[in-house]
Amino acid sequence: MQSTRRRFVVAAALAPAASITFAQPKEPVALRDYRDVNPRQPVDTGNKIEVLEFFQYSCPHCASFDPDLEAWRKKMPADVEYRRLPVAFSPATANHTKIYYTLLQLGKVDEMHKKVFAAYHGQKKRLLDPNEIADFMAANGIDRKLWLDTFNSFGVATQTSRATQIWEAYKLDGTPAVAIDGKWMTAPSMAGSRAAALPVMDYLVVLARKERAAKK
Repeated sequence: MQSTRRRFVVAAALAPAASITFAQPKEPVALRDYRDVNPRQPVDTGNKIEVLEFFQYSCPHCASFDPDLEAWRKKMPADVEYRRLPVAFSPATANHTKIYYTLLQLGKVDEMHKKVFAAYHGQKKRLLDPNEIADFMAANGIDRKLWLDTFNSFGVATQTSRATQIWEAYKLDGTPAVAIDGKWMTAPSMAGSRAAALPVMDYLVVLARKERAAKK
């Protein structure tokens, strides 16, 4: 009886340690949780590590991932710069890329980014026609003429063209996805879930920081 009790006590004492061991997060695995970007892509964030989000307004998974990424951004390290890059795999949604860059030019991304997702996925507004887009923006307090002038500007056209060149250089085949410092790419589809992708991003930021430090 005493022997049985002793074994029970020892087992109970070891149980918390075992729980702690099993709770340790696993290190992300290359080619499963993330992949190398080949060739590596240039970044223009200076001394800061670039975190580049690839998204489509028409992508339901991007809309679902956006709140997770917003929470991540609020806690990201000071040496990280977060950027978004809109993607249009189809010419039919090219105006969605222009929507983002027009919002960026007008300083309205923070105000309107979620609203565009909500309009497309919640209100079934496809926002493909420039006049439909302008009406939507006007209904949300943006001057219609100012919107159209900016939407049709050379600057927005240039940014839209450049965005296509960038995501093609990254060999992007789906959204949402996140690139870290032009070197690695991860996504919920790779990590297994939206929640699982966030610690992979953290891990890759650490790798980028170490690589930058080694070059100094």
